[in-house]
Amino acid sequence: MGLFGTDGIRGTINSHPITPEICLKVGMALCFLLRRNLSHKPKILIGKDTRISGYVIEASLTAGITSMGGDVYLLGPIPTPAIAFLVKSMRADAGIVISASHNPYSDNGIKIFSNNGFKLTEELEKEMESLIEAKDFPSKRPSAKELGKAFRIEDAQGRYVEFVKSTLPRDANLEGLKVVIDPANGAAYKITPILFHELGAEVISINDKPDGLNINKECGALYPDSLIEKVKQTGADIGIAHDGDADRTILVDEKGNIIDGDLILTVLAGELKKEKKLRKNTVVATVMTNMGVENYLKSSGIRLIRTKVGDKYVVEEMLKGGYNLGGEQSGHIVCMDYTCTGDGAITAVQMAHIVKKNQIPLSELVKEIPRYPQILRNIRIPENLSKGAVEPVLRKLYSIASSLEKKINGRILIRPSGTEPKIRIMTEGENLQKVEEALKEIETIAYEEIRKKSGEGGI
Repeated sequence: MGLFGTDGIRGTINSHPITPEICLKVGMALCFLLRRNLSHKPKILIGKDTRISGYVIEASLTAGITSMGGDVYLLGPIPTPAIAFLVKSMRADAGIVISASHNPYSDNGIKIFSNNGFKLTEELEKEMESLIEAKDFPSKRPSAKELGKAFRIEDAQGRYVEFVKSTLPRDANLEGLKVVIDPANGAAYKITPILFHELGAEVISINDKPDGLNINKECGALYPDSLIEKVKQTGADIGIAHDGDADRTILVDEKGNIIDGDLILTVLAGELKKEKKLRKNTVVATVMTNMGVENYLKSSGIRLIRTKVGDKYVVEEMLKGGYNLGGEQSGHIVCMDYTCTGDGAITAVQMAHIVKKNQIPLSELVKEIPRYPQILRNIRIPENLSKGAVEPVLRKLYSIASSLEKKINGRILIRPSGTEPKIRIMTEGENLQKVEEALKEIETIAYEEIRKKSGEGGI
């Protein structure tokens, strides 16, 4: 079945796998697996972003969990990283986030956190999939007396705001800074503006009126144009953009330049190293991180370790090596001293604190960090193409990319998306023209091969 991708279960609402029926079984399977190791009723938190379909999934999960004897605590709209914090703070047995992150409102998804605040292991995901597929599950259901209940937690957002503030020194504030915040009409539409206001910054908030349909719509981390315009118009010091579930942050400097996850990670690494707090002088990032950033970190005495794309792989490597800083170019930054997942609010607060503490504009903090030309392209996979039909296309592209890398003296990354029916292509090198030519060649071949396979019926 392959329900779980690189970041939980995701898809279009009312289409497999994001249907009420599957969501009901997800809740049942999770509760069943928790109960086998617990002497008490499982306590499961559910948070969501602002998509209209969140109501459907929340109700289905709640029904599934309570029907199997678990108690549900409904937190309402709240960022993904808040669940990672609250599942530990509230001594819960698991936490669920209903969100499709940066995807459009028509999509939604389910991410699950264990009681330690980390995302569910692949082993547990596979167990859940087996149960959901099984025709005889559940073979035995709890009696009426054993059913669970649902409770609503009214102060979840406030608890999370206080936690994020606690990551700064006690006497720190952001007075004197003017910030523009774009929460993408998503989960942090209240939280990040409140957070910065309480820390003393002058706050201007845009795209903060969710209606269930406008999440990520031409706003937020993926579409920062309105943020750039507002920063320039208001003379702000920093622009802050989240995605729909606020586990990532992209910044805009006072000149209107985009500061992506690569640059944020580099600034944070430099600051931690200066304070002798960067464990093993090492940063964990993914294969997407720019070669220029890697070379800059190396020249600063900082080692970069690369993983597959996906913040869960970054976290795995951080845990394995005992590192405390990692992240992705897309803006997922993991500060393991405070939390165990990408946290957009913590990232934003920490970067604003560095600007205030050093009395240096954001543009000055990043001006020495070189970046090689890097071009990204997404190629959509037609619905009639099976996974088996796409694999030979990928193999051919890998082979071509290997020879082209030598020509451009750089890197070419080709990978199937873990969250959407797309092939993602990245070309990178010192010479922009060569990078563009390599991308065009691969793109042309990709479309030709996909067209051939589509003609064969995708079999």
